Amino acid sequence: MSDHHLTDKSFASLNLPEALLQGVREAGFEFCTPIQAETLPLALAGQDVAGQAQTGTGKTAAFLLAAFNHLLTHLAEDRRPNQPRAIMLAPTRELAVQIHKDALALAAHTGFRLGLVFGGTGYDSQRKMLEEGVDVLIGTPGRIIDYFKQHVFDLEAVQVMVLDEADRMFDLGFIKDIRFLLRRMPPPGARLSMLFSATLSYRVTELAYEHMNNPQFVRIEPDKRTADKVTQVLYHTAIEEKIPLLMHLLRHMDPTRSLVFSNTKDAAETIVAWLKGNSVNAEVLSGDVPQNQRLRILQDFTEGRLPVLVATDVAARGLHIPDVSHVFNFDLPQNAEDYVHRIGRTARAGASGDAVSFACERYVFGLPEIEEYIGHRIPTSPVLPEMLPELEPPARREYRPRPGGERGRGSRPERGRGHGREGRRPDREHHREHRPDHETRRPAPEPRPAESRPAPTPPAPVKPVPSAKRLIKPLARRGGEKPAIG
Repeated sequence: MSDHHLTDKSFASLNLPEALLQGVREAGFEFCTPIQAETLPLALAGQDVAGQAQTGTGKTAAFLLAAFNHLLTHLAEDRRPNQPRAIMLAPTRELAVQIHKDALALAAHTGFRLGLVFGGTGYDSQRKMLEEGVDVLIGTPGRIIDYFKQHVFDLEAVQVMVLDEADRMFDLGFIKDIRFLLRRMPPPGARLSMLFSATLSYRVTELAYEHMNNPQFVRIEPDKRTADKVTQVLYHTAIEEKIPLLMHLLRHMDPTRSLVFSNTKDAAETIVAWLKGNSVNAEVLSGDVPQNQRLRILQDFTEGRLPVLVATDVAARGLHIPDVSHVFNFDLPQNAEDYVHRIGRTARAGASGDAVSFACERYVFGLPEIEEYIGHRIPTSPVLPEMLPELEPPARREYRPRPGGERGRGSRPERGRGHGREGRRPDREHHREHRPDHETRRPAPEPRPAESRPAPTPPAPVKPVPSAKRLIKPLARRGGEKPAIG
């Protein structure tokens, strides 16, 4: 953390247990951020908290320290091993992994058993871990409910409940799952509940009043919705100019670690194909990428082995990736809040960064809403001819099967044209070989002379097909031409 965005309140002044203070010191934390300084005294005193703060301001450390302190000072009685003492819910797998990573560092000397549960991988290993027992369960709602309905664990001994990125839970449709889990925990008065979100909307506030015990609302409102250290610039460009412009900027802005956002998975894969075809190492992070590969890509990007990460909005929330120098909005987001979350991936913890956005004819209509939301116009820069270089053809796009396409609920074996017939051919050949002589195929008839052949029938006139029913085949583009992508 940089010093200029911290408060004067130190973690040593919060009367934390020594086991937690040791983890705080090893993590390099000394003074609290504003959200930590406001929420930690309340939560450490046993008060439920609903906190709102700008992204990248230390909300994760705030609820982790409060939760661990509560578990250390309130011992559990008559608890079975498969009954977690704390549960922390996150909307995405990547955010759950990030929370678990921070929890391991801060709880290194507490002796707590931490469990991480999310979909896409490790089904049997996660189930075995829950059966053996954990103190703190961190994960996504879907996989947690799956194990809960199988009675792998129960929620009767939960002492701390944390809901992170609550507004994102609504956006992704998880709110019914959240309510399902909250209703099966001890009542709000018998547990410590914390809710954190980038925005405390009416829906989030209603959820807090319904499932928390007189929560105290803490809002850390910045003077600006976007960080001061983010340098923003906007290019008004045509769709076919976006890839060449991106390539020019990557070559001349000298970014150390760049995050490129697109609105669709297909666009993200196309961008990566062009980057790889022009000697830029890049990978895609989207919902279609298998979970193990997503974690590997994130690790490579975080540790500096991958210079460019092209992502959909799966990476726009909650992920703390240090030292992201540039964020490129290849497509302007269709939601104004998503713009703030995207560019919030850079200039985190007091650092500085650049946010570059492309406004093409497909997504420029969202620009007025974005500028109204952030409270100022985004500075523009012209697109000069020398900023549109000639590019090499794109690399061949990698085929990504849909998750669960090979195995899963309701899936079928792979079938293709002629697959079933090929499987029956040996049997048919076998029957042909064992037919009696009188059942053998008849010889082909002798061809008739040309004079005796009937005259060919003239083809029937082709009726015109209405334009609404015509099959339109997309035109194939050669690799050397400029890309058409939005």
